[in-house]
Amino acid sequence: SPSKPRIQGILQLNMSKKDPQAEFKTSMGTFTVEFFADKMPYTCAAIIDLIEKKYYDGLHFHRVIKNFMLQFGCPKSKDPKSPYAGTGGPAPNSEFKGFDGKTYSRDSGGNIQDEHTAQISNKPYTLSMANTGQKNSGGSQFFINSVHNAYLDWFSAGKSQHPVFAHVIKGKDVIDKIGNVQTNQRDGPSTSVKMVSVTML
Repeated sequence: SPSKPRIQGILQLNMSKKDPQAEFKTSMGTFTVEFFADKMPYTCAAIIDLIEKKYYDGLHFHRVIKNFMLQFGCPKSKDPKSPYAGTGGPAPNSEFKGFDGKTYSRDSGGNIQDEHTAQISNKPYTLSMANTGQKNSGGSQFFINSVHNAYLDWFSAGKSQHPVFAHVIKGKDVIDKIGNVQTNQRDGPSTSVKMVSVTML
């Protein structure tokens, strides 16, 4: 497709930058994320691929729990009131380019492999892969930790295993604001919080 060389070019540009950054523009303000691309290259490449394809633009935070985390990235959250928000992910068997130049495939459920390599803890303002609780069930959804959720670390003794792949470096006040919104019985924000755009810097 015509857009492929452009996406490839941007991924190659990111390869020359140790830790690429992205700007997340929401209806409640803007924050900047830095990817741990040197430590978590596979996961970062999969998420950056979705950013470059504008996958996240127009989606909503579908789950916010105060003093815990903010969850985002489900394609079914385009409608913030959808009962299916939180159940979606990338297209089955879709492909993305790694920082190593190789092409990787998501599985038949649109999921990637768990990258349990770097022991980065689920500290406040870190981004971590969401999953169903099963192995290799992460796709496009991630959460931003509001507090230190060490028991979610893949290298902890707990059952929950969520690899961290990035952290917020600017606009932490925006994360605090979103993390404190009023929510409904399903932990969805009462007033929807929209992701206007996500752009690689």
